[in-house]
Amino acid sequence: GARVLAPEISDSAIAGVRVFGGVMPADSVIIATGGLSYPGTGSTGDGYGFARAAGHTVTPLGPSLCGMITDEKWPAALSGLSLKNVKCTLARPGGKALASETGEMLFTHKGVSGPIILTLSKTAAEAGGPLVLVIDLKPYIPAEELENSFRQAFCGKGLLKGYMEKRLPKAMVPALPVIKEACGLPLSGITAKQRKQLVSARKNGNLSKKSLCPIEEAIITKGGVSTAEVDPKTMASRIVRGLYFCGEILDIDAVTGGYNLQAAFSTGYVAGINAALSKEEEKR
Repeated sequence: GARVLAPEISDSAIAGVRVFGGVMPADSVIIATGGLSYPGTGSTGDGYGFARAAGHTVTPLGPSLCGMITDEKWPAALSGLSLKNVKCTLARPGGKALASETGEMLFTHKGVSGPIILTLSKTAAEAGGPLVLVIDLKPYIPAEELENSFRQAFCGKGLLKGYMEKRLPKAMVPALPVIKEACGLPLSGITAKQRKQLVSARKNGNLSKKSLCPIEEAIITKGGVSTAEVDPKTMASRIVRGLYFCGEILDIDAVTGGYNLQAAFSTGYVAGINAALSKEEEKR
């Protein structure tokens, strides 16, 4: 029922916890306050201040496992639309691919999100600088095969709009710039150049990453208490006796899939066991 101000330390060892109104004596203290992300859960980042007060290094903090905000505005028109079995590649503009993921993605009012985007956001946070997201809507169909099917279909009757609405979510047809421009054209009037552009729109749709979503919207926090200053066998501080860390406050983060939860459970278990045992061992 009291707000914590800092760990109370005496002679490089834990003496308790300083709170408003005094000090609560303790032989061991575990800092398990979470990160900066998801403040709605009560995780406000106070633990990083507690760690610094104890003399620990806190590596730079930032969002990880989060959506991406794009320079392009058209994804907003598709907000809420989920795509399955697509491939997204994170790359330098006109250059090297940094990472690729295949699976499910989601359009948002600010850009893109979903499982494969969350995974790629970790690479984006580490890479920094200008990045592009290349979206392949048909990763299992080669571009040549797709162009051949276009060539055969574009000899028939009807408009491109109707043809594309049968092969893409309807909302995407007026949203994707290249397809939108040609929607009103008859299939028989599509030129070879336009055909290649349509294939590219489905195989190499580019979005420019403006930034990652703010840390308040991130699933986890990148950065934290330096693991070099924590004993991995006990989660004990190498600087202050009786001080332990666990969970997201540590500088550990992983891709989506439950790995971050497992890290929290495992480090919490180890910290709890050893914090309870430390005083008993001293008595022995």
